[in-house]
Amino acid sequence: MKNNIMSIDVEDYYMVSAFSDIIRFENWETFDSRVEKNTYRILDLLNEYRVKATFFILGWVGEHYPNLVRDIHKAGHEVASHGYNHRLVYELSPEEFRADIRKAKRILEDISGDSVIGYRAASYSVVRETFWALDILIEEGFSYDSSIFPVYHDRYGVPDADRFPNLISRGGSTIWEFPPSTYRFLGSNVPVSGGGYFRLFPLWISRSAINRINSKEDKPVIFYLHPWEIDEEQPRLNGRMLSKLRHYVNLSSTYSKLSTLLKEFQFQPISSFLNDVSSLR
Repeated sequence: MKNNIMSIDVEDYYMVSAFSDIIRFENWETFDSRVEKNTYRILDLLNEYRVKATFFILGWVGEHYPNLVRDIHKAGHEVASHGYNHRLVYELSPEEFRADIRKAKRILEDISGDSVIGYRAASYSVVRETFWALDILIEEGFSYDSSIFPVYHDRYGVPDADRFPNLISRGGSTIWEFPPSTYRFLGSNVPVSGGGYFRLFPLWISRSAINRINSKEDKPVIFYLHPWEIDEEQPRLNGRMLSKLRHYVNLSSTYSKLSTLLKEFQFQPISSFLNDVSSLR
């Protein structure tokens, strides 16, 4: 059975990019936080199925809930960076981006006591125009990125990017890329790897896609989820209609669907995949 990759983007419901037009970062501390409760539910579920995952954690979350980071690390999961405060890469200058990832990396490493080698941008915002971010990640000591989504989308995506883990060369240096998985259908890449797509599609589509990618293409699936996606009782925010649709669709079924995937498929953190690749060299 193919060993897939499980990743969790640790952020709270009010931190998402979809609501950034109505919620300012300066006001985050005024909201009822649910990130600890929801992340611990995911940790318990992963423990039930003896699955280890990569947790891409916001530096701000680590700063405010250091025990959560310690418990994630203590449970044997990989601690990786989701940036500091969920800012989109294409809205940052290179200097601002460097400061952001450097700050988050320092916070998470100080708390966990371990090296942070992986990064995932807010809302997969490493797009063709921001490939310079890969150079900065290399310079700041990251071994891999997981931010290039090979799809068409109104806010992100590089449709012709490699669909599977690959080593990218940048000016004489290299960095691994772990793109969220897509299913090839009628000449297009269909996102089936988690998040809102996992909540929107029936479970059989996700299972079928994972099976096909594993068996027909002989590749691992890179799956992702956010703790708020298992929280049907989270407060409702009054954002734009499309944002609300994307954020709230099928929250009630996500936990049970995730449980089914963990039962039927094998998963590992990205760091384990890299260790396996290194051992084959």
